[in-house]
Amino acid sequence: MDSGKSTEAGPSTGGGGGEEKRREMVKKPLGEVRDREEEEEEEEEEDDGDKEEGGVVSGFVPGPLLSLKEQIEKDKDDESLRRWKEKLLGCVEGDLNGQMEPEVKFHSIGIIVDDIEEMDTPLPLDGNQSDRVLFVLKEGSRYQLKLSFTVLHNIVSGLTYSNRVWKGGLQVDQSKGMLGTFAPQREPYVHTLDEEITPSGMLARGIYSAKLKFEDDDRRCHMELKYSFEIKKGS
Repeated sequence: MDSGKSTEAGPSTGGGGGEEKRREMVKKPLGEVRDREEEEEEEEEEDDGDKEEGGVVSGFVPGPLLSLKEQIEKDKDDESLRRWKEKLLGCVEGDLNGQMEPEVKFHSIGIIVDDIEEMDTPLPLDGNQSDRVLFVLKEGSRYQLKLSFTVLHNIVSGLTYSNRVWKGGLQVDQSKGMLGTFAPQREPYVHTLDEEITPSGMLARGIYSAKLKFEDDDRRCHMELKYSFEIKKGS
């Protein structure tokens, strides 16, 4: 214990740079300080952009696509893990054919509205059905589209939808959403899209055309559905 030396309070050697920076900021006009801060923020944003592009780390290379058969046989020596994978993936014997590409088969599209009975239309549509009105809604009503589909051959990852709507040749609405990741299974999946509200007013009434599109992470288009609907005056 050194009792012969006294300690003086003061900035540490490592903090000298911060103190000099503060002194320089005091000497500079406020506008220059703000400009420098904005430049630093822009540099940080650029650095973040280099690290991530669309949620994916730059330079990241995804692993090879494996068939369900390969995914299961990869751990065939571990019986418990193999059974867990089969249960998780919802495997059926017909899917263990080595096919790499997942397939999404859509069975029906429905409309859910509070004041009317749910209506379902089988898919795919006939050539004549794409031109006729599939459902009629009242102005200002809340509704949801419901889809039934089956996943075949492999896991489909990041299944998304986009729905574009036109009236009189002009696009009047566009919505997008995420359905999720789905494994093959015997029973069809049933998924309800986000709730929408029909517009109100005289100009909102009439027949609309729409295009519903489904894609996965690899930008595979699993369905592109063109349909029409009508909005009528509320009671």
